[in-house]
Amino acid sequence: MSDLMSTFPPPPEESVTLANWRHPPFNRWAFQHVREIVPSAEIANEYDDLWRLPPVDAGLDGLAISDGSGGRLDLEGFLSATQTDAFVIVHRGRVICERYFNGMTAATPHILMSVSKSMLGLLAGVLVSRGILDTAAPATRYVPELKGSAFEGVSVSQLLDMRSGLDFDEDYLATSGDIVAYRKSTNWNPPDPGDIPTHLRAFLPTLRARLGPHGGKFNYVSPCTDLLGWIFERAASRRYSDLMSDLLWKPLGAAYSAYITVDTLGAPRCAGGMCVTAMDLARVGQLLVQGGRRGSHEIVPKAWLDDIEQAGETEAWDAGSFGAYYPGRRMHYRTKWYVEHGTSPLTFGMGIHGQNLFVDRARELVIAKLSSQNLPIDAAAIASTSRAVDAIRRHIG
Repeated sequence: MSDLMSTFPPPPEESVTLANWRHPPFNRWAFQHVREIVPSAEIANEYDDLWRLPPVDAGLDGLAISDGSGGRLDLEGFLSATQTDAFVIVHRGRVICERYFNGMTAATPHILMSVSKSMLGLLAGVLVSRGILDTAAPATRYVPELKGSAFEGVSVSQLLDMRSGLDFDEDYLATSGDIVAYRKSTNWNPPDPGDIPTHLRAFLPTLRARLGPHGGKFNYVSPCTDLLGWIFERAASRRYSDLMSDLLWKPLGAAYSAYITVDTLGAPRCAGGMCVTAMDLARVGQLLVQGGRRGSHEIVPKAWLDDIEQAGETEAWDAGSFGAYYPGRRMHYRTKWYVEHGTSPLTFGMGIHGQNLFVDRARELVIAKLSSQNLPIDAAAIASTSRAVDAIRRHIG
């Protein structure tokens, strides 16, 4: 690990701040210490109800991963090349690989970035099953403050599937525009001199530009997921962090509490602010493998997970812009999860800077990867990770 934040007080050039925490090399420290930079709300676990996944020596020494240029990498070479902080593989309920780097440990929560969206997608299924949430309802039923905005007319289901008609440039390297205003509203960027203080729920109704009708192509817009957090809180009359704790994290048997970043008024950053340990993320994957059940207790309805895997529209995906990162792979996006088609479908969450949770339900295989890659979207790293997952699936058989 670098010398960042190693002396106290650290010199300015080694200080991780709200202004630099997502940029290299500062992200290498920040992604494991997010709550020291951004305010957060705890997602409590149940300390005396741990879901134990036993370790087993699986022998991955023979694993060979294509480097995309005719050469081969072993597992350690791949993990190093993709700036991995933690890596866990679970097969048939047993941990066959667990690696930590860059000072991370089994007890360290790491930011999930947009894998946070996938966690929200599971919570949505629980709320629907309990009659709390109606996915066919318009967003304005729950949040009438959206009337007159670009969100007017969009349904909860369309928000879950990233098929709103909102015009929003999700350029992670932008230094101005809506995405910077959005990040300021969520407490992820510091305000500039002269800025009027803002917060997420004030920001969302200001989005008024539309690309087209709702329900069209896959249109990746992160504020849609933060809006869903607002909708969930209105529907359930409870804080999002408490809903996540009581309906997913505690029943899951997580070993550690998670947490999620919040704005100045406590609104959660559902689109990217959840922080968890690598093994607890793997437990989420194992929950999917087991059809949403832990033992005899159903946590997420199996029908909801089946719908994620089977009901997405490839036409909407193909019309969107993300297919370029997964060339030659037939895919869809459903309820905040990506799905690669095939005889053994691969369901996964993906976040910027190299966060991933892959689940092959047929093979009973889970792969959790947490990283601090330099670029938010690195096409080469995404391709490398896809090849590594392919190799692991073949190796497992």
